[in-house]
Amino acid sequence: MSHIYIYSPSGAVRDKAAFRRGVARLKALGHEVEIDEAALRSSQRFAGDDETRLAAIHRAAASGANIALISRGGYGLTRLLPHLPYARIAKAIDQGMHFVGISDFTALQCAVLARTGARTWSGPALGADFGAEEEPDDIMLACFEDLACGQGEGTGWQLPKADLAGQGARVSRAIDGTGWAVKGATLWGGNLAVLTSLVGTPWLPAVDKGILFLEDVNEHPYRIERALTQLLHAGVIDRQRAVLLGSFTGYQSTPHDRGFRLATVVDWLRTQTRTPVFTGLPYGHVPTKVLLPVGAQVDLMVQGRDALVFWG
Repeated sequence: MSHIYIYSPSGAVRDKAAFRRGVARLKALGHEVEIDEAALRSSQRFAGDDETRLAAIHRAAASGANIALISRGGYGLTRLLPHLPYARIAKAIDQGMHFVGISDFTALQCAVLARTGARTWSGPALGADFGAEEEPDDIMLACFEDLACGQGEGTGWQLPKADLAGQGARVSRAIDGTGWAVKGATLWGGNLAVLTSLVGTPWLPAVDKGILFLEDVNEHPYRIERALTQLLHAGVIDRQRAVLLGSFTGYQSTPHDRGFRLATVVDWLRTQTRTPVFTGLPYGHVPTKVLLPVGAQVDLMVQGRDALVFWG
């Protein structure tokens, strides 16, 4: 059983029923759930004003919980980055606390990594994942329980067939032959729009020879390409050993696109960089998501269509 602290550092909780379902499901799994006093506050679109949400982050770090889990993403953390209690967060992590979140939480995760080097976890949020009307995804639950029990060691998935042909010849030959691997690289990333907004600020980690993972929601492929282009022109993508693309969902194509699709974006990106770009990572604003340790040293291994990220 883990002590889980629920707090709201970003957007206001609008779906109170999902919040209650999420708490009930965590308790049914045997966890002790503590709810921050301001978790259901609301100010404009935020979960309270800036001072309220900063205080909630302070309380989460000081709670002694095993896991600090956000109620939801949304928007609001980039406003707080100059004022976050970095030393307190890093101390809590050093003492065994796991900060878990997704989407807007990318801002805090990147800033904590940039300022302290401490590890956080990209994964579920309370309402959207544990509080969904349907039963939570089995893979997401298994990954979360592994984290709670200290047993998680890595995650694997099957690459789409197009990934094999889309890489450079050297990488493609290695994948089809003896296999291709990156050893001891820093895993980092998160939501593409949020991460891109940190370019040119002190809050973007200066990760060289790392493994960058990305996802997004409600962003049309041309906007995804625009954000990737910014990372490319800023030199971020070329400095990585690999880029892993998760789910990009919630957009609608239009007749004006004339065949311009997400696959078009990925194909174009591969022509612009020598960094291998792999897709299909089970992560993003989707029910089936794995938990990924932001800031951890990991190995990435690809053999045929089988990919594995290992941090155990």
